[in-house]
Amino acid sequence: MRRLAAVLLMFALSGCGADDVLPAPEAIASPPPAEQVPHRGVALSCGQTRVGLPAMPEGLTRAGSFGRLGSLTRPLEVKGVIWRREDEQLYVGVVCGARTAEEFVTLVARSSLTAYKGMPALRWNTRTGVRNFMWLERPGTAIYIAATPGLAAQIKYVAARVALNQAP
Repeated sequence: MRRLAAVLLMFALSGCGADDVLPAPEAIASPPPAEQVPHRGVALSCGQTRVGLPAMPEGLTRAGSFGRLGSLTRPLEVKGVIWRREDEQLYVGVVCGARTAEEFVTLVARSSLTAYKGMPALRWNTRTGVRNFMWLERPGTAIYIAATPGLAAQIKYVAARVALNQAP
């Protein structure tokens, strides 16, 4: 509405020969939106393999960390970060230890085997409705992403932006 009023005022004044009275067009434009500060990503590691997790989508805040996955059939090293928006949560982390595809596919009972980026992947839902996705990125390092139903669409977003680096 403000912009329309400014345009109408400009036409009215320019018709009256008042061009030298008008401010420059950029001076009457609305101010730029406040600068958004993006969330920084997080780095986790399994041995020498460093996994760069992406910056989380706008609206999520960091809500802690986790070091255990109840769905695993055996104890493995787990490192992860929890993100939250209201009552919804997004879990992102690494599971260290599974070295082969055969070993990886036995990590979660009642999971569905699939593939992600040509690597073995597992999908499963918990009784509480959390949707889980994990793939074996390289021997010894699996990437784990899970979300409550309201954030389940973020699993694909996060998975597509995971970066893997070999530690020096």
